Amino acid sequence: MPARRQVSGPTNDEPTCSIERSLQILGERWSMLVLRDVFAGRHRFAEIQSSLGIAPNLLSDRLKLLVEAGVLRTQTYQEPGSRPRQSYHLTEAGHDLRPVLAALQQWGDRHRPRPSGPSVLRRVRDTSRPVHVGFIDDDGREVPGSDVVMLST
Repeated sequence: MPARRQVSGPTNDEPTCSIERSLQILGERWSMLVLRDVFAGRHRFAEIQSSLGIAPNLLSDRLKLLVEAGVLRTQTYQEPGSRPRQSYHLTEAGHDLRPVLAALQQWGDRHRPRPSGPSVLRRVRDTSRPVHVGFIDDDGREVPGSDVVMLST
């Protein structure tokens, strides 16, 4: 198991770059796939494991890290005749990752397309109009990516 990482917030010995700090939590492939499953309504360990085909020890590690980082929260449930178990649900930080997952999907659809087309479509719930991930300025207008600069502070 990798060395325990600080997950509650930046410290003096942590990377300055917020991308690098984010990748400490989200940079492992299974983390994003676990989140995809939780967004899809799978909340129980067995559901997530079955969907992903992930080894139980890996899933336990990913879930623990995502909970410690405040991306997921646990909720106890109990089936009749069984011991109490934990289900996993998105926190506000977890919900804020929806555009990140959608951007990864959008990139994959464009640059790594399947011959049969996308497996999921992004649509507005009430109108079924297509949507895409983009940069939006503070007036609500989309800005082309080529017009966006990242400035160091």
